[in-house]
Amino acid sequence: MADVTARETPVVDDLGQALNALLLTYLGRAREAVADVPGGPRGFQVLQLSQEQACTNQAGMAAALRLDRTVMTYLVDDLEKAGLIERQPDPADRRARRVVITESGRAALASARVAIREVERETISALDDAEAAQLRALLTKAAQGIDHDTSACEAAGSPPTC
Repeated sequence: MADVTARETPVVDDLGQALNALLLTYLGRAREAVADVPGGPRGFQVLQLSQEQACTNQAGMAAALRLDRTVMTYLVDDLEKAGLIERQPDPADRRARRVVITESGRAALASARVAIREVERETISALDDAEAAQLRALLTKAAQGIDHDTSACEAAGSPPTC
């Protein structure tokens, strides 16, 4: 009779299943790693976008992160209450508000980036450094190939990269 405890790890050759396993592992660890940032991983992403200034208004950020505008409003509210971002009038459109990172936000983002990098390393620990860099590059390339709706960014005068 075969020893059932010595089974091999099943091979996952389905992209969806592999991405799901990685994503669930990553998100679980990322939530813990950035628990002090309002909104967790989403709040971290808003801080990144606001620092990069690639997309500065709420509507454009919501589109870039593929979040409902209502969810984005609550997220920005929480980040603003924590003193990590500020809403400022957009000089290009008086009806719009720019989301601007504060000095406290920059410090929180720097700390969160270190924590997130560690989560990334843990999540893809089966890969060596070269493979991990290649995976990041390929995933970034694949994500850039997705047809994003940038109309909210473009309508607000933000670059289409948001």
